[in-house]
Order: sequence, then structure tokens, then C-alpha cells
Amino acid sequence: MRYRKLGKTGLDVSVLSFGASSLGSVFRDTNEDEAIRTVHEAIDAGINLIDVSPYYGLTKAETVLGKAIAELPRDRFLLSTKAGRYGMNDFDFSRERIVSSVDESLNRLHTDYLDLLFLHDIEFVPAAIIIEEAVPALMKLKEQGKIRFAGICGLPVQLFEKLLPQVNADAIISYCHYSLNDTSLLGLLPLLEEHEIGLVNASPLSMGLLGTRGTPDWHPASQRIKETCMKAAEYCAAQGTDIAKLAVQFSTGHDRIPTTLVSTANPANIRKNAMWTDEPIDDALLTDVLDILKPIHNETWISGRPEYNEGIGVNRS
Repeated sequence: MRYRKLGKTGLDVSVLSFGASSLGSVFRDTNEDEAIRTVHEAIDAGINLIDVSPYYGLTKAETVLGKAIAELPRDRFLLSTKAGRYGMNDFDFSRERIVSSVDESLNRLHTDYLDLLFLHDIEFVPAAIIIEEAVPALMKLKEQGKIRFAGICGLPVQLFEKLLPQVNADAIISYCHYSLNDTSLLGLLPLLEEHEIGLVNASPLSMGLLGTRGTPDWHPASQRIKETCMKAAEYCAAQGTDIAKLAVQFSTGHDRIPTTLVSTANPANIRKNAMWTDEPIDDALLTDVLDILKPIHNETWISGRPEYNEGIGVNRS
């Protein structure tokens, strides 16, 4: 496993990190014992960053993860969770709720500090709430030693372009914007590097777009994006390769992107994903797949408030 620096935090993070959303049965019903084994398998494979949220499975993911890491020395992993989103349409970024949310997460996770805390999906609320309420709460939590570093996360790239100049962030989580079908995150790198803001890239499979099983009904991508991604996945399968392998290798292969989150509750899957990061990518297959995906390159979908989604629905390449 390779490691890279996470911005000004100075943390060395594995190029592949573990997203614990699957432990909350977000994608399928999961077995708790198997989920715990998956966490241990991830750590044994050299993965050292684990990310979760009280939103995932309505606290189930944190609860199961807490049981898993209670069996591990605390210095074997970096722990990240979130605050502010607690349900599909349940957002609360007030100072009081951020503080109480962290205390609740620490209790579920059986630890007395978090390495990273992110404000979760902030594109759904007015910027003033984040700037005036939530971020000051993060600074207070840092002073108290409950969190080491803090940041923001969300879907629209424009969210970070507009807010990062206004808030004190150690790191961000961006998802679905550095994958085979969408590399628009690259345009954000100069801003992040100028301010030494750590970057956690998430969802190299674009929330299931890059696979032959088809996307769930709730997936917000257009039918055109879904069909094109399916065509790329089927092409890989015809060549005897899982597109997931190509996707993980592609997303973890960029030197300027410190780490990429993947989520699974299957021990064999996380072991396989970790092994892929050490294998050379098939450049010929990559070229073919990128060519298939070219018609929808950088196309995304609306998430949150209009000011963060200007021009969405047109090609941003």
C-alpha cells in the first residue's frame, strides 16, 4: 500500500481508504460479523483511514464500526466522521447540534477523539449557516481536543470553489468527480494546493454507475450517463476485466489526489481492492474505456442549492 500526505494536516494516508457507509446497510443488508471482519481486513491490508457518518444507516454504520475498532489499537488507523446531516432531509448545522453530534459519535465509536470531522453535504443549506455557526463549532472542538482536523464535504465542485475562500478547512471530501467518467475535480486542485487543503476523493465507481449490475432507482444520474457507463462496464467484462479494478486503479493512481474512499462490507472485496492498487493499470484498456465514456465526460447532476449547481446538465469538460 502506498501513502501520501493529506495537505497541511501532515497525516500520511493510504491511497485507498475505507468508507464505512456499507456497514450501515446503505447498499444491501449486511451481516455484522462480516462487516467487522471487513474493517479488520482493511487495516491488515494497509488501509489506515476510515470514514463514516451518523447519517449512514441512521447511526448503524458508526455503531458497527465502533465495535470493529474497539478491538484495534487506536494508533493503527485514522478516524473520520461527519456532522450536520442525519437523514434524507434532516440537516442541522447549528453550533449546539454539531457539538452534541460529535459527543454522540465519540460514544458510538468508543474513542475520545476524531482525527477528522467533516460537515456533511453542506450544499443543502445557506452558506451563512456554515460560516457563522458550523465552522466556529469545529474550531471550538479542535481547541477542546475532540477533533484534530476539520473540513467540509459535498457533491458540487462549485461548492468548494465558492466556500473554501471563506472558511478555514484542513481537508475536504469530494465524491464522484475523480473517476473514469468524471475528472472535473482536477480543476479544483490548484485552489486546494494553494491553501494546502487535504483532499479525500470518494466513490471511484460513481455510486455504482461503473458496474454491470445497473444503478439503483435512486441514482440521480441521467439515463444517458447510466447507459454510457453500462456500455463501458460491459466492454471491460467482455475483455475479462471488472471495470471496478480499472476504476480503483485510475482513481488511486493520481499523485496529486492523496486518497480515494471505497465502501464495502465484504472482507474479500476490500482485500481485492487493496491488491489492485499495487498492480499496474492496463493502459490499452483504459484508453478504450475513456473513449467509450468520452460523450458524457464530466457530466454530473444537481445536488443542493441552485448557487452551487450553475450550468449543471451541460458538459463541463
